[in-house]
Amino acid sequence: MAEICCQEAKSPPATAATVATVSASAAAAAVASSVMDRRRRRLELKRFRLASDLEQSAAEYAGARKRPRIPRTVSGPCPDAASASENTERYPRFGFSSVCGRRREMEDAVSIRPGFLPGSGKSHFFGVFDGHGCSHVATTCQELMHEAVAEEHEKAGPGEEPTWKEVMERSFARLDERAANWATTRSSEEPACRCEQKMPSRCDHVGSTAVVAVVSPTQLVVANAGDSRAVLSRAGVPVALSVDHKPDRPDELERIQAAGGRVIYWDGARVLGVLAMSRAIGEFSSSNFALVRSFALPPGSRSEPNLTCTRAGDGYLKPFVTAEPEVTVTERSDADECLILASDGLWDVVTNEMACDVARACFRSNGPPEPATAQAQPSGEAKASEGVSKAESDRACSDAAMLLAKLALARGSSDNVSVVVVDLRRGS
Repeated sequence: MAEICCQEAKSPPATAATVATVSASAAAAAVASSVMDRRRRRLELKRFRLASDLEQSAAEYAGARKRPRIPRTVSGPCPDAASASENTERYPRFGFSSVCGRRREMEDAVSIRPGFLPGSGKSHFFGVFDGHGCSHVATTCQELMHEAVAEEHEKAGPGEEPTWKEVMERSFARLDERAANWATTRSSEEPACRCEQKMPSRCDHVGSTAVVAVVSPTQLVVANAGDSRAVLSRAGVPVALSVDHKPDRPDELERIQAAGGRVIYWDGARVLGVLAMSRAIGEFSSSNFALVRSFALPPGSRSEPNLTCTRAGDGYLKPFVTAEPEVTVTERSDADECLILASDGLWDVVTNEMACDVARACFRSNGPPEPATAQAQPSGEAKASEGVSKAESDRACSDAAMLLAKLALARGSSDNVSVVVVDLRRGS
């Protein structure tokens, strides 16, 4: 026991130097830890700021590049009709919707011209034009087609009733020639078109389908070239007033082959493996660089063709893709409900029956049109029967057009969608 006490007494006590060394080590560790913490916080702040800047830049870039897909819907009298406000009751009830959809560019155009024939305010023009390659051909048709139809209609002699088939054929031919010479006739002050900015220039490789309708009190005249379509809803039954011009349609296939062309099944039936329609305005009229295809395959083959790019001076699709329209004249009846004109962005995913059902549903929610006898009565007198006003009927047509465009997008349409709905109901 004494030895243990002696050993404990002999053990050296902790010196001041040892205590100072331990304290300095602890302080150095604390300082290093605080430095690392500050560095970690600075790195985290840098990462946060970088992520915020990237998100903001991405949002600005997406906002600048992404085309808004909000439907552009207009109803009522056409803004271009200066006299529409003078007597709106004689103008038709209509609405339309034109949506870019999932495409990068808007190439559709819609034309609505109430009372377009001189001296007659009872004939109204409606048209839908679906451009491909660029929008300038569709825009040209939008601006000039109704004028061409009116001028050709006026060429008939006094007391002579013009034939609508001849009027439409001459009008389409005029627009086809105008579209073919677009690059040489346009003003130098006009801004450059999108197709002109491509290298090489592709302005000659642009065209447009066209479906137009002239609505009069007694007739519906429809002319169509391409795969846009006109459908009449009569007594709950859809009546197609035009037939799509597809290259594999038996009569179109025979016409193309008789002209020396070929229909190639490459992502669907295409004229020379290029165009998915057999009729169009201004399609490939001339070209400095043409894609000439040499075919070693029998007609109707579904294999890919042998492609060779060569310089060519003449257009290679114009003999096979014609602008001649098919014209139908339909007598109106009291059972007519509405007329629907639309581009293939709608008809590729929506049937005629479905489109007419949507339009009729919108009409039922708004009621029948106001009778003409009630419109003529003084405001103080009671109306003989009830009916919706022209403004409410216009809203029903606009709702139908907008719903059809939204339905096409919901069913997966990848094209521009343009729809025109005309109310053909008569007040009872």
